[in-house]
Amino acid sequence: MKQYSSISESKPHYEILDGLRGVAALLVVLFHVFEVHSHGDHSKQLINHGYLAVDFFFMLSGYVISYAYDDRWNRMSMKDFFKRRLIRLHPMIIIGMIIGAILYYCQYSPGLGWRAISEVPAWKMLLVMVIGFTLIPVGRGLDIRGWSEMHPLNGPAWSLFYEYIANIVYAVFLRRITKNFLVVLVIIAACITAHYALTNPKGNIIGGWSIDPHQLRIGFTRLAFPFLAGLLLARIIKIRFTKNAFLSTSLLLLIFMSVPHIGNKEQLWLNGIYECFCLMIVFPIIVWLGAGGKVHGKKTFGLCKFLGDISYPIYITHFPIVYVYMAWVTNNRYSLVESWHVGILCVVISIAVAYLSLKMYDIPVREWLRKRFLS
Repeated sequence: MKQYSSISESKPHYEILDGLRGVAALLVVLFHVFEVHSHGDHSKQLINHGYLAVDFFFMLSGYVISYAYDDRWNRMSMKDFFKRRLIRLHPMIIIGMIIGAILYYCQYSPGLGWRAISEVPAWKMLLVMVIGFTLIPVGRGLDIRGWSEMHPLNGPAWSLFYEYIANIVYAVFLRRITKNFLVVLVIIAACITAHYALTNPKGNIIGGWSIDPHQLRIGFTRLAFPFLAGLLLARIIKIRFTKNAFLSTSLLLLIFMSVPHIGNKEQLWLNGIYECFCLMIVFPIIVWLGAGGKVHGKKTFGLCKFLGDISYPIYITHFPIVYVYMAWVTNNRYSLVESWHVGILCVVISIAVAYLSLKMYDIPVREWLRKRFLS
């Protein structure tokens, strides 16, 4: 998931895309809270396709990376590019792992099939935390939760692992290619995505958080099309200025991510078609409209800025809090009707933690790193 602070000050700033990133991040939080009550059956989710927010983030990333850096390589080295991306993304990865470590021993629930968290020695948990600081995935020997996550203390960090790979591939290769070649790559990636979406046995493209071959295939499949499509959008589309773009695009995100699971067990491919429609039609339109929209009024501007500011912090810090909620619900066998108020509290706490992390840690740390390494 990307942030836009590295965009040259001489270029227009996409306030609406900032706001949309925040809307998508909040939908991820709600998706994970509701997921607690779906018992692994994603067809019962209230925000059923909320996981597609990650794919939307990848598309935004491609768009903004291209917009921010394509015309700067004559005055910026590859080393400078990587330093900028690390300074922008990595501090929050570290604080996300720390929060995951702090809350780890509050998350035990035998009903979830997790390993006996209380029996995991502190040194092993801290080792996983330190490795998590580097974003290097861990294998089964350090799977201290039992979900086969590459980052057991903070599951959503898996998408940042792929973000970093996308940044590397962009800097080394994609920035150099022609538009026509990029079109070919987008078509190939679309075909790979469609094939997986229509043939996988689950009827969705959820996954990517483990380092086994199947999950790696899902992760790279989910990364390839939206990131490449974002690059292509930035290079070929003409901005169309639209009114009320933030409201309309936010509603589009909410509506399409809330559509119930489509098709029964014999027609799982129908849901795959729907997800391809979102990825290949709806999301590009939303990015196009958002990039061309203008923010009018201080309240709308302030809302977009707030949502954009907390989007990355809330995405990378909320899941340890949801782990605790998940364990509490499971241990007490609460339904959504019985625990909705605590679920709301979970969302509020996630927003508060994200905001405090941003103001008290992320902004000052990035400012110090910029002065130290970019001045």
